[in-house]
Order: sequence, then C-alpha cells, then structure tokens
Amino acid sequence: MALAMGSLRALRTGSLATVVLVFGFLSFLLLLILVVVDFVLATRAFPSALWIVAGLALLFLLIQWLLSPWIVRWAIGPRQQMTRETNPWLYDTLEALAQQAGVPMPRTWLSRDASPNAFVFGRTVRSSELVVTAGLLERLNQGEIRAVLAHEIGHLRHRDVIIMTWVSAVPLLAYILARGGFELLRGAGRSRGKNQGQAILVAVAVAILSYAVYLVTQLLVLYLSRTREYYADAYSAAATRDPHPLASALTKISYGLSLARRGSEPSGLRAFFIGDPVKASDDYAVLADRMRRYDIDRDGQIDAYELQKALEDERRNPWRRANELFSTHPPTYKRILMLEQIEEEIKRGALPANVYQYV
Repeated sequence: MALAMGSLRALRTGSLATVVLVFGFLSFLLLLILVVVDFVLATRAFPSALWIVAGLALLFLLIQWLLSPWIVRWAIGPRQQMTRETNPWLYDTLEALAQQAGVPMPRTWLSRDASPNAFVFGRTVRSSELVVTAGLLERLNQGEIRAVLAHEIGHLRHRDVIIMTWVSAVPLLAYILARGGFELLRGAGRSRGKNQGQAILVAVAVAILSYAVYLVTQLLVLYLSRTREYYADAYSAAATRDPHPLASALTKISYGLSLARRGSEPSGLRAFFIGDPVKASDDYAVLADRMRRYDIDRDGQIDAYELQKALEDERRNPWRRANELFSTHPPTYKRILMLEQIEEEIKRGALPANVYQYV
C-alpha cells in the first residue's frame, strides 16, 4: 500500500503544519497590532501588554471550546439517545468499532432529519457525541452504515474534532478584530481631537492586518477540514478492510443531500458532517459526470486501469484544485478515487500489518 500510505503520511504532516500555521498567524497578528499601537501612540506598553492580549485571545478560544457542544446540540434540534435497547445492531457495531480504534464509545443521538448524514463533536474524545440521522439509516444498508460509523470513529481516533474546534476560532477572532478596526476607523473619522490622525492610523493598521490574517487562516482551516475527511475515509477503509461500502455510502449520501430542501441543514455545522449539505447538489452532478467519464467499460466499477486514467486526468488539471479552496469537504469523486486506490492495494495484499500507525 505504498501509494496510499505515502499519501496518509502527507495528510498527517499537512494537518500538523496547518495547525502550526494557523496559530502562528494568530500570534503574528497580535504581535503586529501591539507593535503598531505602541509605535504610533508611544504607549511604551510593549512587551508587557503582549501577555494581556495573549491572555484575552486564549480566553476567547477557551470560551469557544466550552460553548461549542451546546451550540451544536441546539442546532441539531429534536433527537433521541441511542441505546442497546433502541437499536441493538447500531449500538453493538459502534461499540466494536470504538474498541477497535482504542477510543471511548461516543454518546450517540438519533436525529429525525430525513437527509442522510452523520457527524461527531465534543470538547474531548471522552466527552464526544455522535449524531446519526434517520435519513442515513433509511437510505444505506448495514455495510455502508458500518463504513460511515468507522469514518466518524476515525475522527475521534485522530482527535481532529477537538483540533477543528480550536483552529476554527482563530479566523473568527481575526474577523472580530478586523470589524473592530473598521468600527474604530469610522469613529475616528467623526472625531476632531488632536490625536485623530494617530487613531485613524491605528484603526487602518488593525483592520487591514486582521482581515488579511482572517482570509489566510480561513483558507488554512478549510484545508484542514478537507484533509481530515480524507484521513477519516482512509481509516474507515483500513478498519473495515473493505473500502467499497464507504464509496457506495458517499455516493448515496451525496445524492440524498442533493435532494434535500435548501436550508434544512444548519450550514454552520457543515464542516462536521460526512457530506457537505450546502454544496451537495453541485457535488453530486460533478460526481455523476466523473464516474461516467472514468467508468470506460460502463460496468459500474472503476478497475485498476480506469483508476490510473482517472488519477492522470486529475493531475493534469490544476484548476480543479483551485475550485476546492473554499470547500469544507473534498469532492466526493476524489474521495471515491482515493478509496478505489486503497481497494486496489488491498486486492494485491499490500495492506501492512501495522496499518494503524498510519491511520
């Protein structure tokens, strides 16, 4: 499994580098703002004020981390807790997958939502919660449901749910600082004090620097969101030893979400879902087009030859990667191509015994 495992190592390295960059940009922003304020207003507060600003930023991130589970529960709406009595098969399957991954079994909720989806959230792995919609249980068979559950357990194994909660607060903080700078600029423009010019200069600097960091960190967080989906897909394929059910499930989920009423899903939670409800319609159209193009012999499967042709075609078109920059999820067809890669490696007996050190 040389190709797939090499990609997984790259995914892990890329995720770590992204987290470091996001918090590095935040630190850089706070430092620059303090330097600008200190230089323009000659407050001589630097560097002692740095600790105060850093403490306030950390407090903001901590509040976001503490409140996020309550916000998610509120957004989910009506739900029922899943137990062994309410759904024995689902409970036993989830318990076995959690034991296999070496993580605590998450508290599980069954949502009445008719669109097929599932996601995990929480402050820590031990306090994590899983939501499975009624639409997912109705549309997918047991093999596909098991593959989706393995994908969600993969998020817990990788601890990316907690990481996403922390890093997603960074662009939000930068945006708040940018808005504050613009509001300060508006107020400074109306004032007529002797320090008006200095106030305007500080406001402009804060607004521009903060907005630039907001844009960059938002792109980095979106990249991390897409990366963690690939990584969880790979874990599901390795844990079930059969990537095909997840590929089939992703197709059904993409199609099912494309039929859902617009606005029926809380878009603020889209990064947590296994499928993106906001772009599902376009995503399914692209998926159907790619599968028609890549399935040369029209047998409903992508064999090794067709897979190689598909991967070569994707590498030749850099514009498709540019189109993904503002997406929380990778295109479904790309996720399926990666699963097909892993399936080909499994057929050749190339899945290493120590696969869990990679996924």
